[in-house]
Amino acid sequence: MTVSSPQRGLLEIIALTVADAVAAQQGGADRIEVVAQMDRDGLTPDPRLVAEMRAAVDIPLRVMVRTTDGFTADADQLADLITTVGELRDAGAQEFVLGFLTPTGEVDLAATRAVVEAIDGSPWTFHRAVDHAADAEQAWAALRGLPGLDTVLTAGSAQGLDTGLPRLAARDDWRDAGIRLLAGGGLKHAHVPGLRSIGVNAIHAGGLVRDSWQTPVAADQVRTLRELLDA
Repeated sequence: MTVSSPQRGLLEIIALTVADAVAAQQGGADRIEVVAQMDRDGLTPDPRLVAEMRAAVDIPLRVMVRTTDGFTADADQLADLITTVGELRDAGAQEFVLGFLTPTGEVDLAATRAVVEAIDGSPWTFHRAVDHAADAEQAWAALRGLPGLDTVLTAGSAQGLDTGLPRLAARDDWRDAGIRLLAGGGLKHAHVPGLRSIGVNAIHAGGLVRDSWQTPVAADQVRTLRELLDA
């Protein structure tokens, strides 16, 4: 399994199709987040798509595990998610994106651990559910020590990086926890130098590398972001 070097800037691109994945790799992406239905902020893709992407590119794929709007999962939904994880692994998924909150906005450790057990040691990202937690400090503390967790995708705020970048600059608990902070959520080119200045060299982009969610990823737009990250 290919794992991106933690020293190099990491560029992760959202892909909805095989063509997106190919363009992302051509443009210099290090990793792809595989999702469906960005009109619902990204849900689990069809396992067949994962298999097709895995055959088309050789950079890592992180596959979303989220089958409903929002960040909660009841017992029935959790059972469906665990079944889905098995189908995704059979299709070639080796890395995942997941994360759950309770109805009161705390990290749902029981649900998260149940899915982490199902991915069976695969590396994974806790996604932007952390930005929607009722208490950010408690949420980040809850993530410490979760097996396989190596990345947290965050904008620092539910409103996105325009609001959240100063909050990211003020926190360093992710460094102590050995977690890589992946900045995403309304990413703009102008955010990248500021992120680099606070030691964040991993970025996550979707809308920035395409004209709209109805149009494909553009390799030249990925390349522009790659050059900015590496400058």
